Amino acid sequence: MDLLLIIIVIILVAAIALTIIGLRNPESDNDRALQARLEEFSQTGEMPDLRELELSQPFTERIIYPVARKLGELATRFTPQNAMNSISRKLELAGVSARIEPSMILASQLFIGLLFAGIVFLFTSLGNANWSGSRIFIVSLVFAILGFYFPQLWLSSKITRRQKEVRKAMPDALDLLTICVEAGLGFEAAMAKVSEKWASELSMGFARAIQEIQLGKVRREALRDMAERIDIPEMTSFVAAVIQSEQLGVSLSKVLRIQSDQMRVKRRQLAEEEAHKAPLKMLIPMTLLIFPSLIIVLMTPAALKLMQSALGGMFGIGQ
Repeated sequence: MDLLLIIIVIILVAAIALTIIGLRNPESDNDRALQARLEEFSQTGEMPDLRELELSQPFTERIIYPVARKLGELATRFTPQNAMNSISRKLELAGVSARIEPSMILASQLFIGLLFAGIVFLFTSLGNANWSGSRIFIVSLVFAILGFYFPQLWLSSKITRRQKEVRKAMPDALDLLTICVEAGLGFEAAMAKVSEKWASELSMGFARAIQEIQLGKVRREALRDMAERIDIPEMTSFVAAVIQSEQLGVSLSKVLRIQSDQMRVKRRQLAEEEAHKAPLKMLIPMTLLIFPSLIIVLMTPAALKLMQSALGGMFGIGQ
């Protein structure tokens, strides 16, 4: 039993370490560190020793991260391609595709599932609960499934927060776009001004679209890709209106002003919708927390009076 507990503890520690390190993307940091060391050697005039350079890296960069990456690639081999595409799509919508790879999400799902199951097994084994082996297995399996889907829930929440931030920033960004276009700037220059003005998800989306246009992509394709990366109806409508104005020769400033007014009305409607949902959301804390407290405060004096009355004596409760 002691040997089994030691093995479980080792697995849990390894899972935590691989989950933390595996979610990182240290390739750029690693390259910068190696470049800095090579520059130091070039300044001193000594010939660099590749083995010394490799050993000078941290233990996590040399051992733990490659192991996590290999495990993620191994999990990728047993995963259908549509699941990988779905994870890649979620990473793109969450805005973290440049930092996290799909294989890292798969590795984190595996390790967090094992972590949750191991924690439950440790508590049930070391605690005073006299649970049967089948009950421990079922509870550990349930927590392993919850841990397996935990990274997916994190991705979904990050996507929702990003889309809300973009939806909230769009009216003000379109106002600035309208002002810049009416002042004589081109559409790309106006988008560049918006990306310089704010540091938000929307401005980063504009900046990426501008970079793609500068690299040779057609403007309408870059805008459509930006709308797909954000995936909200407001952005899709905005991109469609801009492309249509370009094809039909309609004044872009008028289109932007109309889009800005529509986005502002949409934002107001969403705020009103959230306000109408507030009373329904307040029912849960009121039912679970406020109402029981009120019942205790109001009914306790009456219960004490009944205990001291003849009715309480009939049941052997009174004095």
